[in-house]
Amino acid sequence: MVKLVDRAKARAHRHLRVRAKISGTAACPRLNVFRSAKHIYAQVIDDVSGTTLCAASSMTKGFEGSGANVEGAKKVGGMIAELCKEKGIEKVVFDRGGYVYHGRVAALADGAREGGLKF
Repeated sequence: MVKLVDRAKARAHRHLRVRAKISGTAACPRLNVFRSAKHIYAQVIDDVSGTTLCAASSMTKGFEGSGANVEGAKKVGGMIAELCKEKGIEKVVFDRGGYVYHGRVAALADGAREGGLKF
């Protein structure tokens, strides 16, 4: 009998492994990425106080384009960088959320770097 791999469970396990090594502080918060089939989400989190400092997604009001492609992910990265600048955040630690650093996840990171975030 062939065993099927539960993809969501495997991603959650990879994310836990990454989170064991990465933690955000007030000085250097964590930039978390979540991607679904149609949208992509990014939020900047201070793990010490357990608060979300800012968030952007392809569902945000005024977003042009699709979150299901690389161009949309790059725009979301730019949006999160702009929100971080308004809050005075310059440096973050990137949390890929258990996803492979490829495609939309890498595009979001590139867009955030182009927007001025350092990680």
